[in-house]
Amino acid sequence: MGAGHDHGHAHSHAPPTGTAAAAYRGRLRVALGITLTIMVVEIAGGLLADSLALIADAAHMATDALGLGMALLAIHFANRPPSTNRTFGLARAEILAALANCLLLLGVGGYVLFEAIQRFLTPADTAGGLMIVFGLFGLVANSVSLLLLMRGQKDSLNVRGAFLEVAADALGSVAVLISAAVILTTGWQAADPIASLVIGLMIVPRTVKLLRETLDVLLEAAPKDVDMAEVRSHILALDGVEDVHDLHAWTITSGMPVLSAHVVVSSEVLSAIGHEKMLHELQGCLGHHFDVEHCTFQLEPGGHAEHEARLCL
Repeated sequence: MGAGHDHGHAHSHAPPTGTAAAAYRGRLRVALGITLTIMVVEIAGGLLADSLALIADAAHMATDALGLGMALLAIHFANRPPSTNRTFGLARAEILAALANCLLLLGVGGYVLFEAIQRFLTPADTAGGLMIVFGLFGLVANSVSLLLLMRGQKDSLNVRGAFLEVAADALGSVAVLISAAVILTTGWQAADPIASLVIGLMIVPRTVKLLRETLDVLLEAAPKDVDMAEVRSHILALDGVEDVHDLHAWTITSGMPVLSAHVVVSSEVLSAIGHEKMLHELQGCLGHHFDVEHCTFQLEPGGHAEHEARLCL
């Protein structure tokens, strides 16, 4: 390295089992098994009861099973070791899986809404009693999956995508039960397509929110829990730091934020304490106040920035 330059890396927050989602691999497998079971049961129930709400929920289950499978596959690839060409490994595979889940959810929501409108135009004679039986089964099974994924959805966008799919399924089961009760007590068959509309409308808002967060990661926006102005002020508050430029923060995958910065330090301070101590102070500052997985600092004497290509500040 040339004079006046130094680089430091901090890894104090690395997840012990790889990416954040890896710790929930077993729970995702159980949730996948539950989802496949519900899907088969609800398809049978929908055909027996001639219920669009049950068929719609079963279709949603099919895409959820695919989504959970993709989430598990993404975890497998994301936790493979890095290579010389892929220096962060395949960690972004989890974010791509979350994006694919979003697209699946939006597709299912659109399909359910379309089929509900068709059912309004061509009413069917739905058996409310059978709907209640199969709806209760779906609600209990989905509740188990929700409990399994509750904690993981806070740590990983990949797991959150799976959690939202199961949550939509559970709400769909509730809608099925309500429409079945209405049909049994009043005979009003329109309750079935109305329940389907509710299922479709429940899927979209949370999916759009997850899609926005996923795109933020892919577009390398700063992590939502890292205030860049605060990061800058913390660095500038260190003794000897004169300026900070080319300050960037982004997320490789959930639980793996990254930060880099060029830090201008007075020559007197660098001579007095040395590069290594200055790096320790910077890493300690970032590690103490911000949950940043990987930090890279370039130390520079005053005036050095004038010789660099100034693409970003």
